[in-house]
Amino acid sequence: MSFIPGQPVSAVVQRIEIHKLYEGDNLILGFSIGGGIDQDPTQNPFSEDKTDKGIYVTRVSKGGPAEVAGLRLGDKIMQVNGWDMTMVTHDQARKKLTKKNEDVVRLLVTRKSLEETVRQSMMQH
Repeated sequence: MSFIPGQPVSAVVQRIEIHKLYEGDNLILGFSIGGGIDQDPTQNPFSEDKTDKGIYVTRVSKGGPAEVAGLRLGDKIMQVNGWDMTMVTHDQARKKLTKKNEDVVRLLVTRKSLEETVRQSMMQH
């Protein structure tokens, strides 16, 4: 999320619970992530000012556990099961999301303004 002086900050905070799905030994969450403090923020399409090294949702599989739970493309992951995700590497984020001993992934995410969220969801339907 970028801040423009004189403009209201417009972000929505969402809590999302994703129930892990397994096909054999394969874990299926139904989304991919990008970003991390070890990544180049200029390559992140969701970093508006190209300096944000946060963890972002870069893909959501149609009908997958993440989509069913309400996760959206471009959501910024702030917490995973209570763990702060604002200053982690890409690999640290991946490991927190795929911990074997947890059946549910509880996310705290921020997304663009409510108006933007509604507009995007209307375009998808």
